[in-house]
Amino acid sequence: MNRSDGFAEWISPRPEPVLLAGHIPRMLWTPAPMRWKVISVPHDSAHWPTAPESPSILVRLGRGRLPFSKGVLVQSLMATAMDPIEAFGVARGIEHELISERCQEIDRRELRERVASALERFGGDELSDRYRLWRRFQSPDRPVVLLLGGTSGVGKSSLAVEVARRLGIDRVLSTDSIRQIMRIMASPDLVPALYGSSYDAWRRMPANGDHPPCVIEGFRAQAAAVALGIRASLERTISESSNLVIDGVSIVPGAMEIDAFHDRAHVITLIVAALDEDSLRERFHARAGGQRRRLADRYLENFEGILDIQRHLVEIAGERSVPVIDNVSFETSVREIIDAATTELRAREKNGA
Repeated sequence: MNRSDGFAEWISPRPEPVLLAGHIPRMLWTPAPMRWKVISVPHDSAHWPTAPESPSILVRLGRGRLPFSKGVLVQSLMATAMDPIEAFGVARGIEHELISERCQEIDRRELRERVASALERFGGDELSDRYRLWRRFQSPDRPVVLLLGGTSGVGKSSLAVEVARRLGIDRVLSTDSIRQIMRIMASPDLVPALYGSSYDAWRRMPANGDHPPCVIEGFRAQAAAVALGIRASLERTISESSNLVIDGVSIVPGAMEIDAFHDRAHVITLIVAALDEDSLRERFHARAGGQRRRLADRYLENFEGILDIQRHLVEIAGERSVPVIDNVSFETSVREIIDAATTELRAREKNGA
């Protein structure tokens, strides 16, 4: 490793930065010969190495043209489950290539092939194949619908928003919103389970003889009612040919009759969990000190019911071979969700499904 001008530099196809004190990692691309260079950069931005001035590069899209955007390219790269810093490095490398070639205009298909080749050099065939797969599903004959289920407080909504952003999906919908809309259409007397939370819906249900309802019965009754709204949302996204992410506790594997959409959409179900139950409790305690204290207090009061629902969902997921994402690390979970969705889409494409 050579040190010069305050920078430590080394080259590796899969770099593992070892930082100097007061430095942060950055990835650079050396166009000729093509190779990856990772450097440790001082926090002081005045000392950062700068990219060459970027001329206007246009990307042809049919009859139209758009300016080349490194930010858009980074987002498309993150659909491969790449680390964001690595994705930025690859995008910057592509930009350097185009600039060094004095490229002023490039067809989108040629750009995508160039990106796929760069990914193959950087991470092998697996990374390149993932990129090509998601590009094919950007304008699919059948939209991709990702369903993220899980009990209260496990981080479904935050994950849904970030996964949608990385996959370039514009629409994110929560089953809580669906439930709220359905309350307008159905009275408490007609569908009492809609008027509680997943963990206390059982309190609103009538007793069945001498058998009082339990947490799971109330939860399943509510999920069955919300499933009607979920299916309506699927019908709409199919009619609009747009991809969609839906998250919520009411997503129960095998309970939404999604097989009916098999020929019209790629519906992929995943369950998000916090398998360390003590850790989940600590999350609620942490929330209790913030602005969402009232909701956190309710979660803590109904913690055993929330755990019952999680155990139920994980059990059903196991029976139906639905992947369970243990949300310990947000970034890791995002990448695992993308990886699971990619694996499922690849399998369906291979089988002609």
